[in-house]
Amino acid sequence: MPEGPSIWLMKEVLQPFAGAQIIDARGNAKIDMELLKGKKLVEIKTFGKQTFLVLDNISVRIHLLMFGSYSVNEQTKPDKSLRLALVFKTGAMYFYTCAVRLVENEMLALVDWEADVLSKDWNAGKARKKLKQQPGTMVCDALLDQDIFAGVGNIIKNEVLFRIGVQPESLTGRLPPRKLSALIAEARNYSFEFLEWKRAFVLRKHWLVHTKRTCPKCGAPLVKKYTGKGKRRSFYCATDQLLYE
Repeated sequence: MPEGPSIWLMKEVLQPFAGAQIIDARGNAKIDMELLKGKKLVEIKTFGKQTFLVLDNISVRIHLLMFGSYSVNEQTKPDKSLRLALVFKTGAMYFYTCAVRLVENEMLALVDWEADVLSKDWNAGKARKKLKQQPGTMVCDALLDQDIFAGVGNIIKNEVLFRIGVQPESLTGRLPPRKLSALIAEARNYSFEFLEWKRAFVLRKHWLVHTKRTCPKCGAPLVKKYTGKGKRRSFYCATDQLLYE
């Protein structure tokens, strides 16, 4: 599943279409394509792993899910995978194997933009308050909670927990205050580093534990375990990452 930084990069690629009029709309998404034709793409907003194409009086919400993708100016996948294509005078944007739905623009006012780890409106204090409200939650689940850390995905989760020396099955309520602060700070810090590495096509070179076999600190074999409610893959060092339970 694309994580927040990848969605941010998608926004950058699509940005040249902002302000342009939609000439045609097609695809197999179950939405009324006619509503989009002739509309102006006012702006592109992202929230975590979601993208909102804001039009005059309605918005298109795009979520790439696990295997979604996009392309610009050229359709690179067959029609059966094409959920939405928006055509402009200067080119087109294509979205494949993703979730597409229309939402009222008023709904955007209900989005907690302060929860997005890449947003200029990010509110660390609010994240801390939310974490304290669920002391029995494993940190691996807390980091993937899009209501707290919008944009954080499994790669960021694994790398952040290694950085701060915390095992993924630790309980948020058991973390010392300094570790809780580190969790919140690194979720944002690593997301921005992820963004720059992804932009430079060197992200994988910087992974310390995600999909790795040995600990870069002590050389011990890393644990690979499916953790938390979602049973997502965790890679961690049982020596250098402490379990708080």
